[in-house]
Amino acid sequence: MRSADPAAPVALISGANRGTGLAIARELHHRGYRVAGLNRTLLGEDWLYEVPCDLTEPAAVDTAVSQVLTRFGRLDVCVTNAVDRTFAPLAEMDPADWDRAVAVNLTSVFRIVRASLPAVRAARGSYVIVGSHAGTHFFEGGASYSATKGALKALTETLLLEERAHGVRATLVSPGAIANEDGDDSPYKMATESVARCVGALVQDQPSDLVIGDIEIRPAQLRDPEISGIDRLQHV
Repeated sequence: MRSADPAAPVALISGANRGTGLAIARELHHRGYRVAGLNRTLLGEDWLYEVPCDLTEPAAVDTAVSQVLTRFGRLDVCVTNAVDRTFAPLAEMDPADWDRAVAVNLTSVFRIVRASLPAVRAARGSYVIVGSHAGTHFFEGGASYSATKGALKALTETLLLEERAHGVRATLVSPGAIANEDGDDSPYKMATESVARCVGALVQDQPSDLVIGDIEIRPAQLRDPEISGIDRLQHV
């Protein structure tokens, strides 16, 4: 592994202490990156430079990104992965839960991008914004999650349009079901390591003359649907 090399590229990941974020951090570490994580709860791994950060506090996000840049002096890859999942019908949703979802799932992404952009420009680097199928496939109780994930499409596309001239890439990755919980080995979900391999390829293996702006990934196996065919139209 080359990640201890002071000349190695640097990756910043939000929510890198567990689940998909940790898998992405490990994948990029194995690919030779020095990896920093913005984490609410610290993992304590010696290969991961962690900055404690409450993503609901805008000033804390700016300070945390600045700390990473001070430590490494460069930034090549930025992956926004941290997420707040709150599910409740609109009639019953606590406004505080809505505000927290917007802060973590959307506003923190904007703040991370804005704070890191000069360094990513200098490196002609890349952003990977982790969205969700929920951004286009809506469901009862999922208003705050779907609304914030759906908004990431507009943010990522605008970032790509504005920054491609500066050599910056931006990709929205919208996954389906991921086995994020310990012990979850469902054949109908993607392993976190599989999602991480996809992200690693996006940041390191894209040909120089193209950029993938938007990618949707799904589990390879699908449950038998309770409702299928034209009958689905009656359940939209």
